[in-house]
Amino acid sequence: MAELKELVDRLIAFDTCVVSDALDALGYPGALAGIGPTWDCKKIAGRVQTVKLGPAAEAVGQPAVHLGAKAIAGAEAGDVIIVDNDAGHGVSAGWGGLLALAASVKGVEGVVVYGAARDIDDVASVGLPMYSHSTTPRTARARTVEVATNGPLQLENVLVEPGDLVLADRSGVVFIKAAHAEEVISKAADLVAKEADMATALRAGTPVTDVLAGNYESMLK
Repeated sequence: MAELKELVDRLIAFDTCVVSDALDALGYPGALAGIGPTWDCKKIAGRVQTVKLGPAAEAVGQPAVHLGAKAIAGAEAGDVIIVDNDAGHGVSAGWGGLLALAASVKGVEGVVVYGAARDIDDVASVGLPMYSHSTTPRTARARTVEVATNGPLQLENVLVEPGDLVLADRSGVVFIKAAHAEEVISKAADLVAKEADMATALRAGTPVTDVLAGNYESMLK
């Protein structure tokens, strides 16, 4: 746990853009577009817990399970819950106010919804950072059900698994495989140092064409 906390503490010092650049340089997928904060919440980083949702019509005869409840119950303080609500994207919400309250009480660091979420004012009132593609007032009841908890999620070209690391800020969301975390974080630190040198050169009056020409290719390696 100490090692995990150290990695998360190092990760949250970066923004998603430089981590995405690090992933690109190393040849790893991990960045998703179109996901942003649902309210003026803080940047979050943490270990991933997952929830997969699906259409209610595909679960006829199955016992009802309130979406997200199992993930909250199994989460540890500092974890980030990732909800795959692609099935309800634009149709129904994959997270809401009561879930946000329960997650906040449990110490969950935040929630990322691939798809739509709701009860944004309630979520903000309990202080739970929540990121999503969109918002909707429509409930998941009779529309969307939980399919699995803490299984793999295929979000576009990114395979997200429990135990991965996630970073979310106003630019978007990036995921890092646990086995690659040290490598990606170290690469991000290198890129931050290079960008700082470039900024110093620009402030000193070096033409932007010279600064970029001398550094662009190296940022990709």
